Parts: sequence; structure tokens; C-alpha cells
Amino acid sequence: MKKVGILLPFFSLPNKYGIGTLGKSAYDFVDFLSLAKQDYWQVLPTNPTSYGDSPYQSFSVFAQNPYFIDLEYLVADHLLTKKDLNESYLANDTNKIDYGNIFYNKMRLLKKAYQKHNLFNDEFETFKNENKFWLFDYALFMVLKEHHNNKAWNEWDECYKYRNKDALNAFCKENKEAIEAYMFMQYLYFKQYNMLLKYAHSKNILIIGDTPIYVAYDSVDVWKNPEMFLLDEKYNPTLVAGVPPDYFSATGQLWGNPLYNYQQMEENNFSWWVKRVEFSLKLFDYLRIDHFRGFSAFYAIPFGSENAINGHWIEGPKMKLFNAIKNNVKPLNIIAENLGLLDDDVYKLIDDCTFPGMRILEFEMYSKDNLNQLKNISANNIIYPGTHDNNTFVGWYNHEASEVEKANVNDELQLCSGDNIAEKLLKYGYTLPQDYFIISLQDILGLDSDARINIPGSNQGNWQYIFKEKDFNDSLAIKIASIKDACIK
Repeated sequence: MKKVGILLPFFSLPNKYGIGTLGKSAYDFVDFLSLAKQDYWQVLPTNPTSYGDSPYQSFSVFAQNPYFIDLEYLVADHLLTKKDLNESYLANDTNKIDYGNIFYNKMRLLKKAYQKHNLFNDEFETFKNENKFWLFDYALFMVLKEHHNNKAWNEWDECYKYRNKDALNAFCKENKEAIEAYMFMQYLYFKQYNMLLKYAHSKNILIIGDTPIYVAYDSVDVWKNPEMFLLDEKYNPTLVAGVPPDYFSATGQLWGNPLYNYQQMEENNFSWWVKRVEFSLKLFDYLRIDHFRGFSAFYAIPFGSENAINGHWIEGPKMKLFNAIKNNVKPLNIIAENLGLLDDDVYKLIDDCTFPGMRILEFEMYSKDNLNQLKNISANNIIYPGTHDNNTFVGWYNHEASEVEKANVNDELQLCSGDNIAEKLLKYGYTLPQDYFIISLQDILGLDSDARINIPGSNQGNWQYIFKEKDFNDSLAIKIASIKDACIK
């Protein structure tokens, strides 16, 4: 039976305090998915965001984003008061997230909540013990960043940059409460998230998570484990990640993430990767790994380059890595983001792993031959109209698609003048022969370009879109369910 779902990042959930959270709107969306007879809720990465607010650039691969902690639930838990929320400067009624406001004012409230952490002492202590392999180092890293005016760790005092044991011990003693506060925020996130996950499962909704292949340079992961990355003796990257010129950019994409030292990782049987995947699959039912082709071969750009033109390909760990993961993590429910410049080695790796891949309708509409091939490829693929890096389908159709692509859309979707393109797109996706179809809430609603999540290569205006409560309602859910029943037998 074909499985279907909707993509909606946590940050885009309706919320009157500036950003989507794990609160009531999240439960309302689970109810919406259930009524719409969906199987999956797919989200974007949920880790703490760093410069640029991208969920694909995080301070930690294990920590979760404290911005998603619901404040009204903290009032119910007697950690904050309604007066705190009314005086928070967070309330707004726009469709855009003000990350600067969230950074200063929401974090201030979350630190205030720690003052009553004794209400949950036993649970908090248990959480700390269960997550000690990452939790303390993350909290220490964040407090050290504050101590250094939020500068990247390579600009810290050398005793902290190079993790001098005596200096760190002294700092921990002097800043014990601040470190504990950051750990308490993680406890609050996991407490709220696990309640939501349990509720989703009670409604037969599975959650698909997302993890970037790379980590941010300014992260506790690199600071704590510099030997696992291609760095020089001063801990500066020698090569950084990106992709060559492609559909999105004539000069490629210079991501800037440090590249892995896979030779070093292989010596301990890729234990860091094993732990990362194992941890993520405790949070999510399925895990989409971004830029999967980088495990076959990865594009390496000299550090300090202005763009990605002068990079070169280096062979990746391939099945050596995934054999190590498969031997330790079960069930291994992974989705391979197999987009970009692909070759036979990438397809072989995905086949050997037996993971479902991805196909994007916006990329398939350029030729009839391609569309005919799409209907005959392996059923073990997930069809998406677009990804978080694409325009909305309506935005793409109205502003970016060529005349040939528009004609193909009209023909494939049987689209006539005055038709509801969103409804036709849903019917089309549900009737394709692949096992899975996932569509963004933007495309369910037929929204134009102003609802786009991200423009690759642009550092402003991304990751900001918030829906209104009226955007997902019972009548829409019932309509989606009826389309599914008509299309999927």
C-alpha cells in the first residue's frame, strides 16, 4: 500500500510567540494528518541553529533546538508565569520569524525557567545521566560561546580553543549554573518532544527526521573531536564542503563545512557516525540523510576559496560506513537524499544499502522522456513536488518553469484553465506508481513564492515562514482524505 505524508518544519507551525513549537499547534497538526489519512509527518533538522538560522548549520548534531520549546507548556509546568509571556516581546502575528528577537528574548525566558528546575530534579538528573555522552560538552560549549561574545570557537582564548583540561575545569566551576541551565533546556525539549512523538504514534503518524551529512565548523562536534575532521595544526579546515556548479548556482555552492577524516573514523569503526544515527533514530521513525551522494564521493573545496568552482572529488567511505551502522543500528530506517550530480557509484551505494531514494517533480518536468522514465523506476522511491531548497510548486510553475515544463505540467496533471493546481498535483502524486509520496504544506495549499522556505546561496530571508492556524483545518483534511481514497486503492 502506498504511503503518503506532509512536510512541515517545526519552526513553521502556527505560534503567537514568534516561532513554531512542540505545543498545541503540533498536536493540532497531528490531528490534521490523522484526519487526512496521512502516514508521515516529515520535518527539517531539529538541532540548534547557528549563523544564518539554517537548520543545516548547527552547534551540535545531538542537541535539539531550544527555540522549539513551547512557552505555554512551561507556564502549565509552573516554570514560567503568564506575566512572563505577556512581557516577553515575542508575541506577533506575522508570517515571518524574527530570529534576533527569539535569540535574545526567548533564550532569556528559558534561562529564567531553569530557576525552578528543582520541580523536576529527579527527571532532570535521569536525563543528564542518559545523555552524558554529549549533553555536558554541548552546554559547556554554549556557555563558552557566551563568554566569548558568541564568537566561533577558533577565536576563543587558546586555553579553551585547545581544550586545556585545567582551564576548562576552572571555567566549569565558575559557570556551573549557566551550564546547568543549558542542560535543563535540553531536558525541556526532550520532555515536550517525547510527549508529541507518543501522541503521533497513538494516531498512527510516523515522524521522518532530517540530518545534514556535514556538521558546522563552529560546533561542539568539531571543537571536541578535531581529529575526526580535515584540519591543520591550528584547527583551521584544509578542505571544506560544497557542490560544483549545478541547477541552483553557476559557481556551485560553497557550504564551508569541514570535511570528515574518514581514515581516522575508520580506525574506530565509524563509532561517531554509528552513535549519531542510533541517537537520531530514537527521535524519529525514519531519518532522511541530506546529500547522500557525499558518502560515495564528496566534493572538496580548498579552504579560503571564494566559490565552489575549483573543488575536486574525493572517494567516500561507501559501504564500509554503512556496514558499521547496519551492524549496530536496527531497524535502519533511512531515506537517501540522492539529488545533485549523481553517477553509477551513487546509485550502486543506495541499492546496496536498500534505502529509498528521492525524486523531485520540479526536476522531472523538463522532458516527456524523463517523465516516462519516472513512471518506470523502482517503486522504492519517495516522490516530492519539491524540497526545502526549491520554490513552491505554484511559485516554480508561475515564475521559473520554462514553456516546455509548463506544458508538461499541464499535460501530466491534466490541468485546465481555472483548475486548482494544488488539488491536481496531489491527485497526480497519489497516482504515481512509487511507494511513497510526500508533499509540503505549502504545496497542499497551493501557495506562491512568498511561502518559500529557502533560496540556496542567499543568506537573508530564509527559514522564516510561519503558517496561520486557519491554514490546516478539518475541511481541508477531509478533502485530502477523499482524494487519497479515490486515487489509492
